[in-house]
Amino acid sequence: MSYSKEDILRISKEENVRFIRLQFTDLLGTIKNVEIPVSQLEKALDNKMMFDGSSIEGYVRIEESDMYLYPDLSTWVIFPWVTDSRVARLICDVYMPDGTPFAGDPRGILKRCLEEAEEMGFTAMNVGPEPEFFLFKTDERGNPTTELNDQGGYFDLAPMDLGENCRREIVLTLEEMGFEIEASHHEVASGQHEIDFKYADAIKAADQIQTFKLVVKTVARQHGLHATFMPKPLFGMNGSGMHAHQSLFKGNENMFYDESDKLGLSKTARHYMAGILKHARAFAAITNPTVNSYKRLVPGYEAPCYVAWSASNRSPMIRIPASRGLSTRVEVRNPDPAANPYLALAVMLKAGLDGIKRQLELPAPIDRNIYIMSEEERIEEGIPSLPADLKEALNEMIRSHVITEALGEHALAHFYELKEIEWDIYRTQVHEWERNQYMTLY
Repeated sequence: MSYSKEDILRISKEENVRFIRLQFTDLLGTIKNVEIPVSQLEKALDNKMMFDGSSIEGYVRIEESDMYLYPDLSTWVIFPWVTDSRVARLICDVYMPDGTPFAGDPRGILKRCLEEAEEMGFTAMNVGPEPEFFLFKTDERGNPTTELNDQGGYFDLAPMDLGENCRREIVLTLEEMGFEIEASHHEVASGQHEIDFKYADAIKAADQIQTFKLVVKTVARQHGLHATFMPKPLFGMNGSGMHAHQSLFKGNENMFYDESDKLGLSKTARHYMAGILKHARAFAAITNPTVNSYKRLVPGYEAPCYVAWSASNRSPMIRIPASRGLSTRVEVRNPDPAANPYLALAVMLKAGLDGIKRQLELPAPIDRNIYIMSEEERIEEGIPSLPADLKEALNEMIRSHVITEALGEHALAHFYELKEIEWDIYRTQVHEWERNQYMTLY
């Protein structure tokens, strides 16, 4: 919805709102917030709320720490789970004291990439995200265990799907917060769930992903469960993805659709896909940003690990859903829900735009099951693999002019540093598997 400053002040008074969370996202995709009493709301709406940027991952050094939050008034919402001293939220852009956008703000980075799309004549990037999650039981202290809350499978329902009530309440809460929910169901793995909400423009879609994660975790805790968006929480089971359906529009026209094409795909769509495939290995560090992400991207668990496309099967990285006309879209299947949604959408858009600019040629579709192809067959077909681990992905990222330009110098340097630290901690850690394998053998 569209709100004015006066609307928000009036609603906060009518609804007895006592506190407002000014939310923003750090470089790793974690939601941060400054909570203010309602007495400070007008000051916040005038873009005068300052915070210490040096305490936020990937932001600035202590000697340049003062930063300002500029609320996006369209993101105003009252949290439905607090009924006495009600709490509302506004999602903010981050600005420097001189009034310029902060170069390392993930939301601002996505906006910069969208401006490039606008310069090319596109008025909107529509995105339909599909973030999956697991529900685990908690112990007597409320800490997560590794025990799943059900043994259900794909599209199962109660009594097999014991998360049904929790999932239903998540849906009701999301709807109360303005989401249009299209479907919710149990996913393939035990304890795994998916809730699909209607596509939106890129900024709103990324905002919704962040809100979705917050709601899922909050409602799950109310049910004595722990919700996790960790890409691969358990060995031997499917991991959680965040497939991103995307299309470019000019006004009301979907620029990915061409009724004269055999598959209904325009040249713009084909060039866009070619760009995605060209830069897939380079943007993987953003769309799959954790050590754990690459334990999902392995054959046998429905996760794409090969850089290819198809209109008819789900083993390649890109699939073309059957809908055509305004619903024609590209489904990029490798992102996972650990990704910072603003950065993930930014790098995918930048990759696709590069394909359009350079009119990259789309390779032939791969309609066979890639999982059962031999390595020789994949090489013969020209099908590369996504990076095998985070370190390989980081190396690919810093070699790509397109992806480094999308992130900008500040975000690139800080993201790379944080992820190098993560990789080094993982690399030097001694894991339980190693002790089980080698303690008695050697």
